[in-house]
Amino acid sequence: MLKVTRPTPSHFGIYVTDLERMVSFYTDVFGLTITDRGEGRTFKNTLVFMSASPDQHHQLVIASGRPAEATFSTVMQISFSVPSIQHLRDAWKAAEARGATHIRGLNHGNALSVYMLDPEGNTVEVYIDTPFYVSQPHGDPLDLSRSDEELMRETEAICRADPSFQPIAQWEQQFLSRAPAAGLND
Repeated sequence: MLKVTRPTPSHFGIYVTDLERMVSFYTDVFGLTITDRGEGRTFKNTLVFMSASPDQHHQLVIASGRPAEATFSTVMQISFSVPSIQHLRDAWKAAEARGATHIRGLNHGNALSVYMLDPEGNTVEVYIDTPFYVSQPHGDPLDLSRSDEELMRETEAICRADPSFQPIAQWEQQFLSRAPAAGLND
């Protein structure tokens, strides 16, 4: 069970045109596990629930019902955190093989990210956090052909040159001082 002390974003759902293709994309590229599937009783769509974590029944819901003629996705982005830079490379390769397009890397300073459009045009981000903070939005090119060590040295140099730079631990302490008192500081 997810432990929260205030309203916390935990999952999202998207409408799709080709349910099976999209379920395959998200299970194959991101290794999500299907936790449930069925037809809604009051919400008359097919729903497929997926998660990457046993403590959350679902983190993504794929719902049938997106019209085939829909030309624009209203999903700003769907983001997946990964544990290493190599996972970014692996996700790029897997996504490309499963029909993702417009794949590109960006260095946000506080995160290294790969962006793509899934097979139905929804923007997907795969990212790894860094130990640095710089004001957002921030985006430099990210060349994943370089070694992990080179990427982290370059990221730290870029961040330290930014006037808003601080170690992430310092930013987290400032966040806690601004957060509502609903048990966050316990």
